[in-house]
Amino acid sequence: MPMIDADGCLLNVSVEGRDGGPTLMLSNSLGSTMQMWEPQMKALTQLFRVIRYDRRGHGKSSVPPGPYSMERFGRDVLAILDDLNIEKTHWCGLSMGGMVGQWLGANAPERFGKLVLANTSCYYPDPTRWHQRIAAVKAGGIAAVADAVIGGWLTADFREREPQITANMKAMMVATPVEGYLACCEALSTLDQRALLPKIKSPTLVIAGRQDMSTTIADAELIRSNIPGAGMTIIDAAHISNVEQPHAFTDAVVGFLTQR
Repeated sequence: MPMIDADGCLLNVSVEGRDGGPTLMLSNSLGSTMQMWEPQMKALTQLFRVIRYDRRGHGKSSVPPGPYSMERFGRDVLAILDDLNIEKTHWCGLSMGGMVGQWLGANAPERFGKLVLANTSCYYPDPTRWHQRIAAVKAGGIAAVADAVIGGWLTADFREREPQITANMKAMMVATPVEGYLACCEALSTLDQRALLPKIKSPTLVIAGRQDMSTTIADAELIRSNIPGAGMTIIDAAHISNVEQPHAFTDAVVGFLTQR
């Protein structure tokens, strides 16, 4: 896996799949690594050259000091594409990855084909929950908030049915560097990308989780209604819908990206 330098930050990147075919870039949620996409990789790599990466402050990427911002995350993506000599790619981002996708769609439209924005938001009117999470992590580490976050990531039914997958997701989150996690939370506490949405001209699919309390169907509808021509699919899942409903998620993404 190459380490790509983005403004002094080394980003861990993986490129897999079909050579010579269309390219698809995947972007993770807060507190996760590129491993969160494993349920989709078999199907996606048969159709696309798939790029995954660990966001700065996460996984095997380096942890430069904050502040971080959506623009900074977006410019990291452009640095990866430039280093790999990729002029244009499709995008699929979940949660924070969807937020970065909004910035990219508005600010670098020539680099992106279709956009999938999953389980995400464009605006947090009240930053209180982020301030509370920041305070809790500063006091007790990520483990102090892990159970509550996992409770939002996956429904109770799924957690009971799939304890090993649930444990793996929790371990991935707890392993996130505290400094990187906090810097990302700070960036989320001021999120307001509403003005960017009408500037997005790429064909866009918004995916929402029917039981997602972190980024709700109303949040998804706000995005869909402000991006010209965007569509929306609702999956019966909580926040990390690609893990909880992998087949439905993969089918929605592949169907959208391959339709003419």
